[in-house]
Amino acid sequence: MMSFVRCLSRLLTLLLPATLMLLAGLAVAWRTGQADPWCWGWPALLLLVPTGWWLVRQDFPQALWVGLGGAGMALLFCALAAARMPAPWAMIGLMLLALAAAGGGALLWQRRWLPACVALVVALLLLGFGPARPISSQPGRPTLAVITALPLFWEEGGAGTRRDAPIVTLLRSRFDVRPIDDVRAMAASGAPVLLLAQPRPMAPQALVALDRWVRNGGRLLLLTDPRLRWPSDLPLGDRRRVPMVGTLGALLAHWGVQGGAVHDREIRHFLPDGRLLTMVGMQPLSLEGQEGAVPLPLRIGRGEVLLLGDADLIDDRLWLADPARPLDPRAWSADTPALVAQWLGAEMPDGRRWMRDVADVRLGLRSALLAGTGWAILGLMLLRRRSGRDGMRTKSENKLVKGGKNG
Repeated sequence: MMSFVRCLSRLLTLLLPATLMLLAGLAVAWRTGQADPWCWGWPALLLLVPTGWWLVRQDFPQALWVGLGGAGMALLFCALAAARMPAPWAMIGLMLLALAAAGGGALLWQRRWLPACVALVVALLLLGFGPARPISSQPGRPTLAVITALPLFWEEGGAGTRRDAPIVTLLRSRFDVRPIDDVRAMAASGAPVLLLAQPRPMAPQALVALDRWVRNGGRLLLLTDPRLRWPSDLPLGDRRRVPMVGTLGALLAHWGVQGGAVHDREIRHFLPDGRLLTMVGMQPLSLEGQEGAVPLPLRIGRGEVLLLGDADLIDDRLWLADPARPLDPRAWSADTPALVAQWLGAEMPDGRRWMRDVADVRLGLRSALLAGTGWAILGLMLLRRRSGRDGMRTKSENKLVKGGKNG
């Protein structure tokens, strides 16, 4: 009976720290929905250093075994929850971080200060340089014209308070963003690209000017929403409110575009390459007799048009977990800002993995816990065999081994 209790205690010693690391990292990742191994970076450092410090009293390899187990559980969860393997550098980085944290804690208990400090510095460097870095502004940015009724540049209601929405803050890192009121001013602005997002009703002359500008080689990203959900404090009927329905039906019909049934609920739409858009009140668009696409690409004369039947997608509530960090990809809950910038012709970093749905998250969590339990059982058997070999030494040999470890 005592032997069973001892084995169970050792098994839990190998399993519980890794499980706590998995759950703590999952709590961090859940805020954004990103299946990014670096979400487990700080939990690994904060949990594995004291774990290594405690477990080295029994055996140094035991501390490293727990570190590898925690990292392996996190990586297995990421792969299954996102239905994609994590980025290779992120996988290697988390493994090295876990080993450095557990080994550093063990070396601290042994009072081997120099190697302990080296291990912990390596762990901190991995945390500092491994995850995605905030997006910085690029020199020589092209001009981007924006026509919209959405509160992207000023407080709602036109009170005169200038305030860039988070999507505009990000676009300014890649473009010289210029809001304009009339599409007929496009030629004078010199902008080769136009973002047209849920505009107010346009006069026929303005629609003709927009069509002409595109046919002459302009690049247009058009967001028109048939059922806008953007929150507003203005009363219904107030002329300052954003139009709740799209106002460009005549132009879309001229281009041969037709709309499908509107999706009322919020949807997480994954593109074929795995990138994520979060939309609400979206209407799929297509050309007559063809299948729809998100976004729908059109060639109009010498120009290019990308159409989406949703304008809510640029609302930061649908793509940003922390409103104070629009330039930090780690705070994004969808790929929307990077996709919008790329659709407008700019380059943006890719590579984010996302938890796809509840079933995938359950599969990943269940599989990670089962794999962690198996890893702990394997470690219990291997480390017991190793400690058994140590127990077969003579007393003088054990003293020499301990003296060598202390030295």
